[in-house]
Amino acid sequence: MATDFSKNAEERPEPQKAEIKGNIPSWLQGTLLRNGPGIFTVGETSYQHWFDGMAIIHSFAFKDGEMTHRSRFLRSDTYKENMAANRIVVSEMGTMAYPDPSKNFIFKAITFLHHTVPDFTDNGASNIIKYGNDYYATSETNYICKIDPVTLETQDKVDYMKYLPVNLATSHPHYDREGNAYNIGTSIAEKGKTKYTLFKVPAASANDEDGKPTLKNVEVVCTIPCRSLLMPSYYHSFGMTDNYIIFVEQPFKLDILRMATAYMRGVSWASCLKFCPEEKTIIHLIDKKTRKEVETKYLTGTMVVYHHVNAYEEDGHVVFDIIAYDNTSLYEMFYISRLKEHGNTYDENYCKPTYRRFVLPTSSDKGAAVGENLVKLTNTTATAVKEKEGKLWCQHEVLCEGFELPRINYDSNGKKVKYVYGNCVVQSALADKIGKFDTETKKMIYWKEDNCWPSEPIFVPRPNGESEDDGVVLAAVINSNPDQADFLLVLEGRTFTELARANVNAKLQKDVHGYFIPQ
Repeated sequence: MATDFSKNAEERPEPQKAEIKGNIPSWLQGTLLRNGPGIFTVGETSYQHWFDGMAIIHSFAFKDGEMTHRSRFLRSDTYKENMAANRIVVSEMGTMAYPDPSKNFIFKAITFLHHTVPDFTDNGASNIIKYGNDYYATSETNYICKIDPVTLETQDKVDYMKYLPVNLATSHPHYDREGNAYNIGTSIAEKGKTKYTLFKVPAASANDEDGKPTLKNVEVVCTIPCRSLLMPSYYHSFGMTDNYIIFVEQPFKLDILRMATAYMRGVSWASCLKFCPEEKTIIHLIDKKTRKEVETKYLTGTMVVYHHVNAYEEDGHVVFDIIAYDNTSLYEMFYISRLKEHGNTYDENYCKPTYRRFVLPTSSDKGAAVGENLVKLTNTTATAVKEKEGKLWCQHEVLCEGFELPRINYDSNGKKVKYVYGNCVVQSALADKIGKFDTETKKMIYWKEDNCWPSEPIFVPRPNGESEDDGVVLAAVINSNPDQADFLLVLEGRTFTELARANVNAKLQKDVHGYFIPQ
C-alpha cells in the first residue's frame, strides 16, 4: 500500500506511553532521537523537495521495559518566519522562496539582495549531533540549533562562523574514545581561498562555562585546499580511524557563482550542483597526530558518496567502506513530484548504490614499480596501483548492492567490524526492509513486514556485551496497513529477530538520521 511521505506532520510534545508487544530488554535505558522533515506545505506554498521540509524531532525514551514517545517541531528561525508569514519565505536547497506579490518594491529589492549573498537556512532536519554535553539539530549549513534532548524544546541557534570560518559543515561528525567530536566544513573564498576545514570540538570538561557553546573551544586540525576556487566538492560524511581521517573529494560540486545568481534566474540552489563525470575522485588521508595530509595521492574513478560506513587500520593499510553511486540521481528521487508519481514503486531512473571497500597503503611507494599493486592484504580484492611516484590509483571491492543508511556498533568505530545494519534499497530509494550485513561472509539477513517502511536502523550495544552484535537494533516504522499503529521496532542484534514493538499513539514520518543517548 502506498503512503504519502509529503503529508504535514502533527507534533505531540507531551510524552505518551506506548503499547508494548513483546518484551523490551530491561537493560535498554535511554532515548532514541530521530530527526527529519515534517512540514511540506505552509499556507498556499509548498516545498519542491522532500529534504527541504521543516524539521520535526521524535523521541523514543526507554525505561524499565517501557517506552514513551513525544515529538516537536524544531523552532528554528526558518520555522518562525515561515509560520508568521503563513508562506514559505526562507529558501531551502531545492526550493527557492520568493516574496509575496503584494509586497512593495523596496521589500522585493531587499529580498533580492538577501538571496544574492545567501544567508542559509537554520532548518536542521538531517541529524542530531553532540558537542560537549549539548545536543543539536543539524542540516549542512553553518547553523545548528541546540535542543533539550528530553523535552525537545529548541533552545539556541548557533552559528559555526562565530567560531571558525565554515559556510557548510557535515551532519555526520565522528567521536573518539575520549568524547571529542571531529567534523569537516567548507570555507568558501575565505581570504581568497576555498578550502575544507577539519575541526575538533573537545569533550565536555568541568571548566566549561554554563550556557556557552562547547564550540567556543573548537580547534582546527588541518585544512585541505579545494581543487577549484569556486566549485568545492559536496560531501555528507567522512571516515575516521584511531590515527587517520579519510575525506573523499568527489566530482559532485557546488557551483558558487551559479548559486549567487540562482535567485534572479528563478532556479533553486540544488540546480547549481554540478556533476563532473570526466573528473577523478580524490581521496585525502589526514594523519591525526601530525595534523597534515599524507604525501601519497590516492585517486579513484568518478562516484557520488553520501555515507561512509566505517574505516580501520590493518598491517600498514587504511581500509574504508562507503556507500557509493555512479551518478547524482538519488537527490532527484526525492523531489515531491517524483515521490508522488512513483510512490513506493520502482523508478526507472533509480541508481542502485553499491557498498564499496577501498584500501589505502600508508607506507611509501618508493622502490615499487609503476603498475604494481601495493595492497598486500589477502582478505580483499581492492587494489592500489602505482601510477607514478607518490600517486596511487585505487580500485574498490564491491561487498554488496542496494544498501544504504549504514550503521555499526559505534563502540567499534575506527576498528574492524563484522556487522553493518542498514536499509535495503534494491528497487527504490524508499526502503521496505532493513538488513544485517556480514562483511566477512557477504551474507545478509532481513526484517520485513508488508506495507511497513522502516527508518535507518540504529544499533545499541548491551552493557558489557559478549560480542560485537550483542545488543538491539532500533528502527521507527511507518505502518500503512489499515487500522494498525506506527511503531518503534526492537530487534535482537545477534539473531535479527523481533523482540518487541512499541505502538505509538501518533503518526510517524519518514525521517533521515538519529542518535541514541544512553541513560
